[in-house]
Amino acid sequence: MFRDPNHIENLILQSSIIKTPSKTNCNGCNICKKECAFLERYGNPGEVAQLCKTDPDKWLSIAFECSLCGLCSAICPRDIDPTAMFLYYRQKVVENGRKDFSKYKMLLNYEKKGTSSKYTYYHLPENCSSVFFPGCSLPGTRPDTTLKTYEYLQKQDKSMGIVLDCCTKPSHDLGRKDYFEKIFSEIKSYLLKNEISTVIVACPNCYKIFNTYGKEFKLKTVYEIIAQNESPTTDLVSGKISIHDPCPTRFEKEIHDSVRFIANAQGLEVKDTAHQKSNTFCCGEGGAVGCLTPEYARTWTKKRTGENQGQLIASYCAGCVNLLSKRAKTFHILDLIFDPEKTMAGKAKVSKAPFTYLNRLGLKKKLKRLPAKIQQERIHDSISNKIKNQW
Repeated sequence: MFRDPNHIENLILQSSIIKTPSKTNCNGCNICKKECAFLERYGNPGEVAQLCKTDPDKWLSIAFECSLCGLCSAICPRDIDPTAMFLYYRQKVVENGRKDFSKYKMLLNYEKKGTSSKYTYYHLPENCSSVFFPGCSLPGTRPDTTLKTYEYLQKQDKSMGIVLDCCTKPSHDLGRKDYFEKIFSEIKSYLLKNEISTVIVACPNCYKIFNTYGKEFKLKTVYEIIAQNESPTTDLVSGKISIHDPCPTRFEKEIHDSVRFIANAQGLEVKDTAHQKSNTFCCGEGGAVGCLTPEYARTWTKKRTGENQGQLIASYCAGCVNLLSKRAKTFHILDLIFDPEKTMAGKAKVSKAPFTYLNRLGLKKKLKRLPAKIQQERIHDSISNKIKNQW
């Protein structure tokens, strides 16, 4: 049994879960329940919190069926953050050794490769204080676009570096708190040791992790930088699109505005949908729910593409684009920036596994040819998986 049922009963009342402390707890209005198949099945967050007191072994585990997308938090009239509660529940299940991760084997192997010496690479030029951290999916699906993005950033800052590594958000969201903290702290420590003060990301998941756990760095997205500077291309296109805002950046207004500015600057008309920006739907990938209850993941995907009314969808998360593309024509905003005509024609080059792994190795090989003061892979101990002193 879990050891602290009384704490679980009161969890949703804690200040860490509540964005406005003057508003105390879930009042059962069921606004969030109407939007979410998970809550529709199990009850509103207050009901789930109460059930966790009566049978924590059963009810804490249902948190793995929550997408952790944050929509419930965004629309709650009492400013409660149920997402934090469900993430905490996941962490408690893992902490008590009650989680079987066999259904997440493919995802966790993907993450493990992303932190291995084979796939990691720290490329830090002379006087480097800023790095581009593109994440895992973008270099795999779009290695040429990743390289072009880095070259663009270097035009703004000649000493800009690039880091190929995994922020381990999958482990974070699966409640593997100790593992996540170990790996991410190693990334932070190495960057700080080498006097890196600014991190520029392309992936919304990486943004969420650095924004939450990497407060030591100044954090920007490449979309904000492109919106504030000259566009990489002068080629214009035309058409109407809707924009899918990924869950991890649902509260980031500057990012939302920057992506829409870029689309407008390329000649496109952006049509609003009912669920966008802070109220965006999950694409279906959130919380690794598709590994456990794919029917919930499909519900989100169907809802998001259903609001699109047949228009092209643009997003700025490679994972979202991949999933939404199965039901609607979807492209990455960086595809539009660096190859607008092919993108609008649906011909932008996008790779799928297993070629994504080869692409990441190919990109690493190209980067190694470029001059840098520091060129370093992450070196693990084969027994403890701990980084050696050669870092």
